[in-house]
Amino acid sequence: MIAQKNRIESLFENRIDQKKVMSLFLTAGYPDLDSTADLVLGFEENGADMVELGMPFSDPLADGPTIQYASNVAIENGITMNGIFEMVRKIRTSSEIPIILMGYINPVFRYGVKKFCEKAEDAGVDGLIIPDAPIEESGILSEHAKAHGLHMIYLVAPNTSSERMKVIDQKSDGFVYCVSVTGVTGARDGDEVAQSVQRFISRVRDNVQKNPKLVGFGIKNHDDAMKISDGLDGFIVGSALIENIRTHFPDEGWQQKLFSFVNNLKYGNL
Repeated sequence: MIAQKNRIESLFENRIDQKKVMSLFLTAGYPDLDSTADLVLGFEENGADMVELGMPFSDPLADGPTIQYASNVAIENGITMNGIFEMVRKIRTSSEIPIILMGYINPVFRYGVKKFCEKAEDAGVDGLIIPDAPIEESGILSEHAKAHGLHMIYLVAPNTSSERMKVIDQKSDGFVYCVSVTGVTGARDGDEVAQSVQRFISRVRDNVQKNPKLVGFGIKNHDDAMKISDGLDGFIVGSALIENIRTHFPDEGWQQKLFSFVNNLKYGNL
């Protein structure tokens, strides 16, 4: 039973002054099992509009070394799918921030697609990003996700044809995830990404018109975020966050350093 409008839809509908939406990616269970919910709440307090929780998988083909590392640590920490749902429930006791689960299709199939979508809805999840389940191969997942009020968010990249962008736009709900560069995840040089991404962004704007558009891959600071998301609705940061945690955890004050970094990503040096 779908109780309310999807939180992702509400986020974009209620945006003030067309400010950029900031979505942050965090591997669930990294750096430890107890931190995930508190980190998400701290992200929200420091400007995050939406959070993608990574579902760790032992063979993360699309991820670079940073997120592979975080996934391995989370698996060693004992993360489970049920544990991720419990984290979302804990967040929901204090926050209505949109939450997306992002990961690979194998763990979803292993858990059971129907059961996964039921549990996700019950926990308070709003959407799914499954990069290795393209539109042609996600029929069963898409069907169950829709039945449980979960938005399916698909990706476009520089090597996506204009015609395919249009199809992905029609199949997506919530927003379209624009992968700024081909290749694995990871922070990159901002100027390099900005230059290579301009033509891609122009094609995205021409062909993705139903949904808001967020750009990710390669953003590591506020200037990068503003440059790379120019003309789009917002940006996504993941690897740079994981790197920040990896640098400071478990030193005293590591969370506050992370939250300061998040605040700067959103607002710059105020």
